[in-house]
Amino acid sequence: MKLSKTAQQILDSFTAANGWEQKMRLLMQIGATLEPLQENEKTDKNQVQGCESQVWLIAEQHNQLWQFKAYSDARLIRGLLAVLLARVNNLTTDEIQQIDLEDWFQQLGLAKQLSSSRRDGLRAIFKSIKSIQ
Repeated sequence: MKLSKTAQQILDSFTAANGWEQKMRLLMQIGATLEPLQENEKTDKNQVQGCESQVWLIAEQHNQLWQFKAYSDARLIRGLLAVLLARVNNLTTDEIQQIDLEDWFQQLGLAKQLSSSRRDGLRAIFKSIKSIQ
């Protein structure tokens, strides 16, 4: 499946990064670009269950394409959210269903570096994304 321009730019940046420390810095920088949610958007309904950190996810559909907003109080999680959202934003429901989350984080060179609790949290976020119809 073809990557969006943003997802391709992120993949290129992570591919060019030398080592885990550079990838961590990239994650922090990308995470800093996430727009904070309004307080009225940080509701129980929008909170993702199954994450150690607090994560909120909001979805809107325009012309059959999904646009997601997400935020976390944890800096590293914001970076992971940003690279996940870059992969799923502006796709149809069918396209989102076809995404292999593990493969995306493998391509970024992040899969082996994530703790099992962070991987579980990402799976929970992605499950929430996939369940929104």
